[in-house]
Amino acid sequence: MYDISMEPTLVEGDNLLVEKLGHRFGLLNRGDIIIIKLPESDKPLIKRLIALEGDRVEVKDGKVYVNDELSLIGLETEPFTPSGNDPAYTDLTVPEGSIYVLGDNRERSADSTEFGPVNKDCVRGRAVFRFYPFSKFGTLH
Repeated sequence: MYDISMEPTLVEGDNLLVEKLGHRFGLLNRGDIIIIKLPESDKPLIKRLIALEGDRVEVKDGKVYVNDELSLIGLETEPFTPSGNDPAYTDLTVPEGSIYVLGDNRERSADSTEFGPVNKDCVRGRAVFRFYPFSKFGTLH
């Protein structure tokens, strides 16, 4: 499942072990790499979980703030220009039952800045381990 929006963390050819039960029991944390399946999409997406229900998210001046604190989760570089153009999705409190996701390659990611918070029912699993290529073998952060 290749998605340019997660480069450089994940690249084409990476093979991942995906844990598919924990999210059903509320075991989701900021920073998790998760697989989501949006109702209007044919294919699953892989994204970084940035904020949980009740968290305040603000994207301003190319930076992401969660609960008024600068969030560097999943970032190699700052700042970025959100892919979405809807200000309603860049300054909000994440609704109950939802999460806010971004790609690590924020300049080239279709994510919550574009389509808004995601219902937790759309989560299909959490990527926990890269088993190929062997040179990158190990857990994901």
